[in-house]
Amino acid sequence: MKKHFKVAIQMDPLESINIKSDSTYILALEAQKRGHSLFHYLPRDLNYENGRVSAIGNSFKLFPGKKNFFKKSKTLKIFLEDYDVVLVRQDPPFNMSYITATYLLEMVSNKTLILNNPKSIRDYPEKLSMFNFKNIIPPTLISKNIEQCFNFHKKYKKTIIKPLYGNGGEGISKLEGTSTILRKKILQLINKYKQPIVVQKYLNEIKDGDRRIILIDGEYMGSVARIPKKGSVTANFHTGGIAKKVGLIRRDKKICNVLKPFLKKNKLFFSGIDVIGNYLTEINVTSPTGIQEINRLNGVRLEKFFWDRVEKKLR
Repeated sequence: MKKHFKVAIQMDPLESINIKSDSTYILALEAQKRGHSLFHYLPRDLNYENGRVSAIGNSFKLFPGKKNFFKKSKTLKIFLEDYDVVLVRQDPPFNMSYITATYLLEMVSNKTLILNNPKSIRDYPEKLSMFNFKNIIPPTLISKNIEQCFNFHKKYKKTIIKPLYGNGGEGISKLEGTSTILRKKILQLINKYKQPIVVQKYLNEIKDGDRRIILIDGEYMGSVARIPKKGSVTANFHTGGIAKKVGLIRRDKKICNVLKPFLKKNKLFFSGIDVIGNYLTEINVTSPTGIQEINRLNGVRLEKFFWDRVEKKLR
């Protein structure tokens, strides 16, 4: 007899979901089809009391094809140790609230399967973990010092800047203009985020797209090219990037093979890596997207692979 599991999803409000593109939605829908029960809570509603980690939220069901695509139960408190799986799927920012949630989840990770491993998503932020692989990343600087950023740009002539802990293509721009304009743009980004920023050599291959590659349990499952709008340096779907069918090209296969031991060792079960040209530019481990676009372009259902692997781990 097939076992049904209890699945809790830590994510942004259900009301904010775009059912046509959201990866969490399609993962939850597949879990429901398999008879697993679903519970939703916001990161702020995670609690620790008397040795137990709880969450306040709602059981819910999905109704694909209907305008009101979900229905929530009354609000209740659950203990995460009573659940089989917790999917960590909220968007960054990576801040102290985010970090605190990983500490709380870590307290229950010996009783409940948490995807991805909370210690690893804390220790390996999206734009920093790639420095473990210096041979396959473009020249990159992390700094809060304006002169360091300016000198890096002078060295490489064409660069982009982006916030260290942003997401969805937020804050990415090409550095160009007079010295005064360059310094002003750098200062504005540092002041806005109050943190070091990323300055990276501009890769001309961005015109051919930024490839989102989905890896499940360290294995390649599919990819999609995100083509930027004319005049844009960002290809993210949130900023209007256009999905285009693509397989493993250039150094993609090598990059996947290089990353596999790292992802497996750190229990980063579900990741979405970004590749431009021959270079790895990010390792997304909190809430990677791209499943629905890959499914549509390739006639596959990556959510089935996902839950097949999860169920195997649980058994």
